[in-house]
Amino acid sequence: MTAILRRYAPLAIFALAWELYVHSGFASDFLPSLERIARALVALFGSGDVAQHALSSLLNLCCGLTLSIIVGVSIGIGMARSAVVEALVGPIVKSLYPIPKSALIPILIMWLGLGNPSKVAAVFIGCLLPIVTSAYNGARGIEKVLLWSAASSGARPIDLTFDVALPGAMPEILAGIRNALALSFVLLVSSELLIGQRGLGYLISFLGDGGNYDGMFAAVLLITLIGFLADRLYLYAMRRMLAWR
Repeated sequence: MTAILRRYAPLAIFALAWELYVHSGFASDFLPSLERIARALVALFGSGDVAQHALSSLLNLCCGLTLSIIVGVSIGIGMARSAVVEALVGPIVKSLYPIPKSALIPILIMWLGLGNPSKVAAVFIGCLLPIVTSAYNGARGIEKVLLWSAASSGARPIDLTFDVALPGAMPEILAGIRNALALSFVLLVSSELLIGQRGLGYLISFLGDGGNYDGMFAAVLLITLIGFLADRLYLYAMRRMLAWR
């Protein structure tokens, strides 16, 4: 209990500072109190629309993130296991990594239109490179003696990849996916703010443009809570998957 209190004490301090500032008289009228935000959040759930927006957002996020995991792990392991793949793909990965991924959203709009494909592509492209890098570093960091021992026992190259390289790189891969999970929420909301007709990002923009700032902050809080819950669930699953270590 003490550890939990110590971990989340900064959040309580932040909430207290928020309330003190709101009621100090110096805050803008556009900054609501936490009580008003909580009431607006209850009202959003009562309307029923928030469930549809959340489902749309989570569906796009899951599709983009799943694709990035499949493709990213494959590319990263392939680069680590094959000099040819590294020579072909490595320069592309290094050149694309520094680019702000949100800057690609307007390009995706031109290519894929205003629908869900552009949002899925934004999450996919933004999450792909961190996963590629983590898979590559994890596979490259495997002790050579493990590969040599498996090869001397008659393991085929595909067996070395799936039975040695992939399990050995799993801690790095899972850590990279956790970073990509956090990034996926940023990219999804950014794309929905620009081009969405549905989703939580669109809901934030719609409420803000309509002057419903209580609801806007409530939608932001909802995304924050969903992201926090997703990270906690993933961290729990990650620990279970790495229990063998």
